[in-house]
Formats: sequence, C-alpha cells, structure tokens
Amino acid sequence: MKNVAVVCGGYSGEFEISVQSGHVVVDSLPVDRFNGYLVLITSSGWFVWLSDEVQVPVNKEDFSFVFNGVKTRFDVVFNAIHGTPGEDGTILGYFDVLGIPYTSSSMLVSALTFNKDFCKRLVSSYGVRVAQSVLLKRDHKIDIVSIIDKLGLPLFVKPNNGGSSVGVTKVKHADQFQPAVHKAMMEDDEVLVESFIEGREFGCGVMQTRKGMMVFPVTEIVSKKEFFDYEAKYTPGMADEITPADISHSIETKIKTTAAMLFRALSCKGFVRFDFIVSKGRLFFLEVNTVPGISRASILPKQAEVMGISLTELFRMALDNVIDE
Repeated sequence: MKNVAVVCGGYSGEFEISVQSGHVVVDSLPVDRFNGYLVLITSSGWFVWLSDEVQVPVNKEDFSFVFNGVKTRFDVVFNAIHGTPGEDGTILGYFDVLGIPYTSSSMLVSALTFNKDFCKRLVSSYGVRVAQSVLLKRDHKIDIVSIIDKLGLPLFVKPNNGGSSVGVTKVKHADQFQPAVHKAMMEDDEVLVESFIEGREFGCGVMQTRKGMMVFPVTEIVSKKEFFDYEAKYTPGMADEITPADISHSIETKIKTTAAMLFRALSCKGFVRFDFIVSKGRLFFLEVNTVPGISRASILPKQAEVMGISLTELFRMALDNVIDE
C-alpha cells in the first residue's frame, strides 16, 4: 500500500476550490492500493487532515507526520493545489529535493505555464495563435490611451500569474481600465491586458499514461455571464459545459491535435486542460491548466466520464504514471 499525500489549499484565491478537489481525490482513491491523506497547505502551516477534529502538523524536514506515536512517510504526492504554491511549481521544487514523485508537471513547466505572458510567448513560438496583449508591472507608468489604441475595446485585464479567473475584469469603457488594473494587482505584481476575441470557448484535456497519450473529448464552455469568471465556473447553473461539444469534425480535430502538440511541446505531465477560443474558424490559445479542477462537476472529469473513465480510474492512472512498481 502506498501512502499518498493529496496536497490542497494553497496561498491564493483558489484555496476553497482546491480543498474541494482534495477531498474528492481522497474519497475516490482505490483503497486496495492507496492510503490517501488530505494534506492542507495554508499560510499558517501544513497539516494532515485526519478528521474534522484532528489535524496533525507536517514535519517539513522529510514531509512526514506523527500520530499516536507512529510516524508516517509519504510515498507519492497527488497535487491538487490550484494556484500557488502547487500550480506555479513552488512546492514542487521541495518535493524534488526530497525525491518524492508527484502527479503534475515539473517545477519548471508549472512555473512557465502559470505565467500567462511567458506561456503565450512560448505557445506562439509553436505557431499557435494567441490574443494580442500588453504586460504591466507594478509601479510602472501605465499609458491607458496607447494600450486601448493597440488592443481596442472591450479587453481583458487579469493577473499575469493566477487561475480560476480570480481578479479578472472585462473592460468595456476606458474609465473601467484603472479600477480593473487595481483589482488584478491585488492578486499579482504583474497584470496582463489582452484583446477581446469574439468566438466560442472550448476546453480539451490531455493525459500521458503508461499506455500512451490520451486526448479527452472537447467541451464547449458557454458562460451565462460576461465571460467564464470565478462565479460562472463554480456556481451551479451559471455556465453550460457541453461534452462532447457540438462542433464540426475539422474543428474538433484542430483542437485535439493542437492540445496534444502543446502537451508534448511544453513537456507537460499528468492530466492538464487546454482552453481555446474558436473565432471565424481560427483557433486561439487561451491558457493551460496544469492542475485543472477535479471535482465531479469539473470539466476534465466530465470529459473522462464520457470516455467511460471514473474518477477512481482517472486518479489511479495519474498515480501509476509516477510510481515505480
């Protein structure tokens, strides 16, 4: 039996969603092969959540814990931290030093893909279209007029490092720009301003398994708000997520082949989700989620379900990818 640390929580606005994901993983792991432990990462400390009444501190020297006089070491980490320090790679360097395998992409890949500007530049170098953008940094002078002249209106203002659309604003008028930048700066020291692309939004999961690469069915994301923001993502009824998407074979093929190519090109591991916009038949890359939502209501698990893959099987495959038998 392998001891699995399902790390969740983190230091960002995605904390609660990550904890939900963590509970789903622990509850879904095959009990005949894995002892799953929820490990809560918070700004005040790291704790093994044994029950609502019992939380035991983690020994950070070797990533272990002691309960009732018995020391438990973890054999493998299931990364369920959306945002920092899991999805940005920070905590992964710690696991690398300790030699503990984990289910997500490497520290380097996670850091590069979490930085939206770096990621877009890299993706663009592989010939994939991306939205025009301008990167703003804290304390630098912002020329609102020139930015709007370049990108037009509406446009999006978002933290350069972040996920779940936390701190993102769709700006329709010039007087909304500065408040949007202030909102984004509350989440990050860098802000990405992107041109608006009219079109349909899609997500496609990709996973490397021991048997080869698996590309999941495409999901169309139809938000009932201005865009697919935090509320639309996590409030039931605020968005329709249609799997498989009602699209032509050519568009489906374009999305899947691009997602698979980027998975390899970016050296991703585990399961990830690529998001795209299709505008007038042209495919634009939006972002890659290296630690995507994994609750039963999340997009990638729904895609797996369409393929006949349960959460238990999905998580087993993720762990088998990194465990030496």
